[in-house]
Amino acid sequence: MAKAPVLTPRADDFPRWYQDLIAKAELADNGPVRGTMVIRPYGYGLWERMQAEMDSRIKATGTQNAYFPLLIPQSYLTREADHVEGFAPELAVVTHGGGKELEELAVVRPTSEMIINDYFSKWVQSYRDLPLLINQWANVVRWELRPRLFLRTTEFLWQEGHTAHATYEDARDFAAHIHRAVYEDFMVNVLAMDVVPGRKTVKERFAGAVNTLTLEGMMGDGKALQMATSHELGQNFAKAFNTSYLSQDGTQELVWQTSWGSTTRMIGALVMMHGDDNGLRVPPRLAQIQAVVLAIKGDEAVLAKVREIGDRLTAAGIRVHVDDRTDTPFGRRAVDWELKGVPVRIEVGPRDLENGTAMLARRIPGGKTPIALDDLLRLLPAVLDEDQALLLTQARERRESRTTDVTTIGEAVEAAVAGGWARIPWATLGEEGEARLAEHAVTVRCLVAEDGSVPDADEAPGNVAVVARAY
Repeated sequence: MAKAPVLTPRADDFPRWYQDLIAKAELADNGPVRGTMVIRPYGYGLWERMQAEMDSRIKATGTQNAYFPLLIPQSYLTREADHVEGFAPELAVVTHGGGKELEELAVVRPTSEMIINDYFSKWVQSYRDLPLLINQWANVVRWELRPRLFLRTTEFLWQEGHTAHATYEDARDFAAHIHRAVYEDFMVNVLAMDVVPGRKTVKERFAGAVNTLTLEGMMGDGKALQMATSHELGQNFAKAFNTSYLSQDGTQELVWQTSWGSTTRMIGALVMMHGDDNGLRVPPRLAQIQAVVLAIKGDEAVLAKVREIGDRLTAAGIRVHVDDRTDTPFGRRAVDWELKGVPVRIEVGPRDLENGTAMLARRIPGGKTPIALDDLLRLLPAVLDEDQALLLTQARERRESRTTDVTTIGEAVEAAVAGGWARIPWATLGEEGEARLAEHAVTVRCLVAEDGSVPDADEAPGNVAVVARAY
């Protein structure tokens, strides 16, 4: 009788495969309150690596980290009408504290535009105070009706950037720079994720923004996932909070603003874009463990050798874990590391020692090959680079092969329902067509220019709508 697969096959039930993988790769568990999650150490390690990579890129823009309170006076949310309307269904409200009913209700932050703008209005007095560039790493709460681990949870972790500028052009250019130099660079070059940069339609843009830039990724089942967004806020919040500055000409001017964010949703994207029927596949540049060195048996010479290999690889700058738990069967340990998606396994047993070799198992392309121990340090960096590039190539080929250029709304719906993406001229679709797509649970993921670049305006000639079903 054939052994039951460790994971539900993706082709049989993609959502079940996703849940199986998160549980068995020990990424997360459901929390005690519906919609919350417990991020386990291996999953949190992925988030820490994401944080580190993005934080360095964010700081390279001149942005500084700060922290703002979790609780926001409810009255703040009434100051920008579109913003509060957009978030009202998701709010968690604190009514009691210290055993008493609060005089003013407090909202658990769904985002921090309101409280940060209140302080921006105090901190910005003169053109010399601009640009003001702030980011925070925090948690937010949005009451989620249909939760799914990492993708949609009531509480999640994120970074949110908020900036104030002297001119519209400065704010516009900074939002675009974050979109390109922080988010797209990180996703392509670290996460090995093929993403489509574009502009959200009016219907899909962030509540209170005048423009939203997005990065959209195709998951393994053909659905889209919004990966990160960067918003031009215009002067909407500046008007609401009277955030103004004394210009060089001696006049009072309102600031122009941006906000931008990315979340633990990226871990879910990592699973769904790169995972296969054997588990997760982690890009080497992201992996907190790039290579695991496994002792096949508890032979003292073997244990000494795997520890020596671990030390040598660590000294060479490779992130290594030595698995010398020989009281646990080797097969089980190998499967566990495969589920976790560690890029490379270096397996050493008594026979390998005799031959001066190890077995090199590559998670991303698959397969095993013997390798001389003396060649490990020389060959492993190239192997990791090859596997990083392969993940990106595979993701891009999937999107390109499952994206169809269409000329009618019916064809766009057909392509999306079949598990792919469609590209349709925005002049053909328009807002009326966007509403017709919604009847089939299909949305415009973004607008792109004919050459694939990000358009400068919603109605720019030649805009193309990328449409799909989405998470």
